[in-house]
Amino acid sequence: MNTFDDVLPKIEETLQIHKESLSVMGELIINRDLNGRVRLLANTSAEGKLETQKLSTALSLVLGSHGFLPDQLFLFENNTEDLREGLPCYQPFDDFDSVWVIDRLTTETEWSNVAPVSGGVPRVVFYSIKGGVGRSTASAVAAWSLAQQGRRVMVLDLDLESPGLSSALLPETRRPSFGITDWLVEDLVDNGHVVLADMVAISEMSHDGEILVVPAHGKDPGEYISKLGRVWMPKLALNHQRETWSQRLNRLLEKLEEQWKPEMILIDSRAGIDEVASACVTDIGATMIFLFALEGDQTWTGYRVLFEHWNRTRSAQEIRDRLQIVAGMVPIQNTASYMEAVTEKSWNLFTEQLYDAIPEGVVSGDAFNFDRLDKNAPHHPLAIRWNSGLAGLSSLHEGSSLWDKNMIQAIFGNFLAGLNPIDPLLEVDTANE
Repeated sequence: MNTFDDVLPKIEETLQIHKESLSVMGELIINRDLNGRVRLLANTSAEGKLETQKLSTALSLVLGSHGFLPDQLFLFENNTEDLREGLPCYQPFDDFDSVWVIDRLTTETEWSNVAPVSGGVPRVVFYSIKGGVGRSTASAVAAWSLAQQGRRVMVLDLDLESPGLSSALLPETRRPSFGITDWLVEDLVDNGHVVLADMVAISEMSHDGEILVVPAHGKDPGEYISKLGRVWMPKLALNHQRETWSQRLNRLLEKLEEQWKPEMILIDSRAGIDEVASACVTDIGATMIFLFALEGDQTWTGYRVLFEHWNRTRSAQEIRDRLQIVAGMVPIQNTASYMEAVTEKSWNLFTEQLYDAIPEGVVSGDAFNFDRLDKNAPHHPLAIRWNSGLAGLSSLHEGSSLWDKNMIQAIFGNFLAGLNPIDPLLEVDTANE
């Protein structure tokens, strides 16, 4: 009995047996539909069609309920390369560089399509597999630290289904009238410009610089649930050109950047492995992605699923040098043993999935590989200390008058030092690392 996870291995085994047929056929696309059933797309040459007949019976047999009858298994296209244009696809097999997979998914975003780094100001994403790891608080503190040094930083609350960052930085009286959700909905009817001018507020915590806050919603959420059900919609222009929701999100970022001229954009992503998180992590050209982690197995099981997907779809090389593990809420007691455990799990995962393998006795050269204790490595966790006083604040702006550099340094100093590669002009003390 086959399951979904058996499909690609079974296809690879069958193609190994029929290598000669594949060499004649040329490019082959494995198309998995929304139900996980497979059809194969091949070019329409007469010789290629003849070879597909030899494969049909064998593949239909091994695919079982995940495939079709032999005479229905193959479809033919004039040019399979044109078919792949603009679709999320990847090459799953090391031995077959002419075989591609196209996955038809219910969502518009797909974790294996990694956008190149944005050409504008740095975009820094705060992401976690699970909630409750201090991610939003760290986003706010990073903005505060940047503003303390005179930076003009923009913060986006993109945890749309569980917004909280904006309320941490802004009292209700300073909230703008609109937010990200409002723009995404209005943009569908070419009305985004109406809300754009009143969806940014300056936090009172700004000090020497400015913290520009873009909330998930405005001071009056209105019909938020109804709006939330529409933000993921693609946009169809009058010329029938289709724009995915993550492309629309990119356009919003460009408009905000053009209008407000921030020096850095901080993005608080939704936790988990869904389309919102995927848009933040892979689709908007992030310069740096902070991956928040706890010591528990739930964190590392989730990251393993994600890293294995990047590895399997050959997109790991496009994103791995932008990742940085952050150890959130490090306990006051047994700190060293806690950090040791996080470091060990992080290093094991990066070594197995993202780092290049270096044979024993071979100089690493330009390979992407780091020693376990290398403090500049992406697997080496940046620590954020647990602080009961900070955790007890209902909103960060309420206690901001009590903040000072020494307190922030003691709790967040190691983490804030991770911003240095993004902005080398930052003066972050690493003495408490």
